[in-house]
Amino acid sequence: MNLSWIKPAERIQKLPPYVFARLDELKAKAREQGLDLIDLGMGNPDGATPQPVIEAAMTALQNPANHGYPPFEGTANFRKAITKWYNRRYGVVLDPNSEALPLLGSKEGLGHLAIAYINPGDTILVPSPSYPVHFRGPIIAGGVIHNIILKEEDDWLIDLTTIPDEVAKKAKILYFNYPSNPTAATAPREFFEEIVAFARKYEIMLVHDLCYAELAFDGYQPTSLLEIPGAKDIGVEFHTLSKTYNMAGWRVGFVVGNRHIIQGLRTLKTNLDYGIFSALQTAAETALQLPDSYLHEVQQRYRTRRDFLIDGLGKLGWNIPKSKATMYLWVKCPIGMGSTDFALQVLQKTGVVVTPGNAFGPGGEGYVRISLINECDRLGEALQRFKEAGICYQPEAVVTA
Repeated sequence: MNLSWIKPAERIQKLPPYVFARLDELKAKAREQGLDLIDLGMGNPDGATPQPVIEAAMTALQNPANHGYPPFEGTANFRKAITKWYNRRYGVVLDPNSEALPLLGSKEGLGHLAIAYINPGDTILVPSPSYPVHFRGPIIAGGVIHNIILKEEDDWLIDLTTIPDEVAKKAKILYFNYPSNPTAATAPREFFEEIVAFARKYEIMLVHDLCYAELAFDGYQPTSLLEIPGAKDIGVEFHTLSKTYNMAGWRVGFVVGNRHIIQGLRTLKTNLDYGIFSALQTAAETALQLPDSYLHEVQQRYRTRRDFLIDGLGKLGWNIPKSKATMYLWVKCPIGMGSTDFALQVLQKTGVVVTPGNAFGPGGEGYVRISLINECDRLGEALQRFKEAGICYQPEAVVTA
């Protein structure tokens, strides 16, 4: 039967290919060929969820009161835990009844926010490279993306002066993310002050993705957008328990900030889902109440891997500055090779998976992202495979076999 008449909506057809899905196909094929893959591609944290969180979930599962539909806006206890955590970590005071909303992971919320606020033809400002949902969500909603190309010489910070005045006047939303996925860049407080002033001047909604703030190293403390005076008037901030608390598969995140923006997202979500299973919200409360000693252990784990891999890649020709946060390294491709070609070559020759930078938008071309999601013994194995396969950075030549 000819089913050519069954076609996705135009909003789906406009989406660029999802590189992570293609990577999954290539990984499956490599495994079929017997390759021992070292997967440093996805931002999927290794290690178990903290035991107190697991125990809280198991106890909550035994309570029949948790087996029905949860409140659309999340449980009151979880919302209070979110706002207490924000106050403890950032000194930000939030109303748990109107300025915090639990999400089925931050990706879901970021994508649904676009649908809640973007009309077809709206201009949306998005850094490039950036986390894919920052531009894919607006594309699905019919927005017109204005890419703000980030540059290494600017430390991967948004240069607001590159945004034409006529574009800024039309813009409705600016998505941004520091500490950054994929570049691992961090932004000083002064940058946040500048972006708030810019957004207030042009009446632009700010959407900040703070998902990696707790994975900070060497005494660095990332800034919350909501610390900046006036930011809560025009913006919201997204967070997740996926990375910090090894809860990626649990799908728990939240958004905080401007009550009116949050209400719009809540209205959309009441028409699309019933929220997070109440037992998981109880577990998430426990996570947010863990002592800082747990957080320090997580930070130490990624800091050790960062140092190990930067040192090893340095011996292969890469000069990678020490990132202050996140679980990633942003690595330049050898001269003469594009992101996809280099990632494919690494996979085929070594069985090591890295993510091509162009998966994060046109500004990511020429780089790959390496995730610090394996212990140092496996990272050492990856480095040894690189050495044996001749995978190295040669500033004046293409990579050799």
